[in-house]
Amino acid sequence: MNAHIIGYGGYIPCWRIKGSEIARAHSADWDKLFASIGVHEKSVPAHDEDAATLAVEAASRAVARAFCNAGDIGALFVGSESHPYAVKPTATMVAHALGVQRYCYAADLEFACKAGTAVLITAAAHVAAQCADYALAIGADTAQSAPGDVLEYSAAAGGAAFVLGARVEHALATIEHTCSITTNTPDFWRRAGGAYPEHAGRFTAQPAYFAHVLDVAQTLMNRTGIAVADVDHVVFHQPNGRFPLVAAKKLGFSSEQLKLGFLAPVVGNTYSAASLLGLCAVLDEAAAGQTILVVSYGSGSGADALVLTSTELLPSSQPKAACIKDFIAAKRYVDYQQYRQIMEHIIHG
Repeated sequence: MNAHIIGYGGYIPCWRIKGSEIARAHSADWDKLFASIGVHEKSVPAHDEDAATLAVEAASRAVARAFCNAGDIGALFVGSESHPYAVKPTATMVAHALGVQRYCYAADLEFACKAGTAVLITAAAHVAAQCADYALAIGADTAQSAPGDVLEYSAAAGGAAFVLGARVEHALATIEHTCSITTNTPDFWRRAGGAYPEHAGRFTAQPAYFAHVLDVAQTLMNRTGIAVADVDHVVFHQPNGRFPLVAAKKLGFSSEQLKLGFLAPVVGNTYSAASLLGLCAVLDEAAAGQTILVVSYGSGSGADALVLTSTELLPSSQPKAACIKDFIAAKRYVDYQQYRQIMEHIIHG
């Protein structure tokens, strides 16, 4: 694929809530819950943060690292399952806030938690097909859950963005290969007008997440001849702090290969941004010439796998914007009452 990442950036709100605080509010057994989900705390959006503002924050950092200006971008895609409006594109608001040119192809996409990689592959294809010199792909979510549901311990907020271009001399990382899988596996859903998503409990593990993630990762490696030992860094979708560890072990990856992009225990599941924020965290510290495997998952169901190679330009771009570790470190806590007030405001306005 003749498409390269020429800029990248992420954003995680500063607010956090501890899993133990959520458990206290529901008189739940936190030790038992943590053993199941492996998430210590999660990010929480501020009252005035929605998927559009998270997207702008992430995209502004991606542009800061890129070899182009926002005005040069000719295609813009936003992936989310918490777009602020049911009928009003998030992409138009983001384009206006960034100063993207008027003659720009823009669209919103939704595919549960893999909407982020969906827009990344779409933007890369747009550039490779010479439909635009530069394209911007963004995954952003303010994930929501019903009070007391197990999702409440992990559903988080964040955004990640990538500027794509065709010129290899501007590449921070090159997208070498992609592979996708799509099935009708209804493990997680939200009907139109529903305030909160519903899910099929333990059904979300083996026939959903693992069946798709393991299949698409192994298929991509088989097709390309890439072995586990050839991969320097691997990033999986992170619905919790347990599933990526199991997926890595089943495929033969070590904790060392997984560690840079493994954010769920301290950030939670940022849905469309989850695997992309993991990729940003890897790019923040990767050296030139390293191989990166990214595998997303979206309920409903599907998974995308991408193989990227970092270039000699990557290290010089890393200090040009805040790193993911900076956002993880800059945190302030809310209690459960404050958290519910924020979420009700986001859901109901």
